[in-house]
Amino acid sequence: MRLGRRNMASLPLQSSRLPTQIRWGALGWLLIWIPAYWHTWGAANFLHLCDVAVVLTCVGLWSNSALLLSSQAVSSLLIDTTWAVDAAARFLSGRHLIGGTEYLFDTNFPLWVRMLSLFHVVMPFLLLWALNRVGYDRGGWILQCAIAIPVVVLSRLAATPKTNINFVYTDPFFHRAWGPAPLHILAVLVFLAFVVYLPTHLLLCRFFPPARDGETLA
Repeated sequence: MRLGRRNMASLPLQSSRLPTQIRWGALGWLLIWIPAYWHTWGAANFLHLCDVAVVLTCVGLWSNSALLLSSQAVSSLLIDTTWAVDAAARFLSGRHLIGGTEYLFDTNFPLWVRMLSLFHVVMPFLLLWALNRVGYDRGGWILQCAIAIPVVVLSRLAATPKTNINFVYTDPFFHRAWGPAPLHILAVLVFLAFVVYLPTHLLLCRFFPPARDGETLA
């Protein structure tokens, strides 16, 4: 009986580890995706928060980091779902609901590279599956807010009004700037932190158990 209890107690630790094939798959994806995106859209494109999320999610999968995976779930679940809905609307009706997926239908870019952007469809399912294995680290919201600050600021320095990376020039709804650059950037960060990230954080807290000790699972 004591041996049985000891074995049962060890199961959560083992089940929280991510499969080796998933970890190597994440590394393989980066080796294909980064060069393809870099060649097609340039280095500045990786400042998109959704692209930052791809890199950090793959690092989180490789390292079994509950905190890193949790932060990218906070970042990606709503945004990637919105991306998928907008792309589906454009494909089915010929019109975008919000925008941001226009490049997916731009034949000036290679089809196979554009198809790599379908990671937006896969990411929510992958992250939810990973959190089901490792748990949700309650520090994910704070970490993602901290990540967003330098990324958004750098986006303003690297982007142009045409590229509008992370909507640092105009918002996606009213297509306007909310005051001078510092004020607009602050508005973007506040929107991300409290309209996108916080509700996602609260839902994840509700539906996923806490990650054990909030530590990387080696």
